[in-house]
Amino acid sequence: MEIRGVDVDEQGRCAHYRSGRDVVANRCATCGEYWACHACHAELADHPFGRMAVTAEAAVLCGACGHRIGYPTYSTAPACPGCRHPFNPGCALHAPLYFEV
Repeated sequence: MEIRGVDVDEQGRCAHYRSGRDVVANRCATCGEYWACHACHAELADHPFGRMAVTAEAAVLCGACGHRIGYPTYSTAPACPGCRHPFNPGCALHAPLYFEV
């Protein structure tokens, strides 16, 4: 599993988001890669972040265990369904950057 970004650790935390709960990577619809955050994508990619359809499967990747989920599950789950690692509830504020909501 590869999570792209700036200074990404083993669970997907990047230079911009490093709390214990920042383990989610979002898939760019344009390049198909999982990114630690929108700021990492803006710094490293040569294209705008392509927002995923809310119906897309595997749009979100848990950096703790590699479990892939869709937006409906991610948007309502306080933790990864695969490993129960808690997600950062503040990430909901960024949903329009990653998903066609």
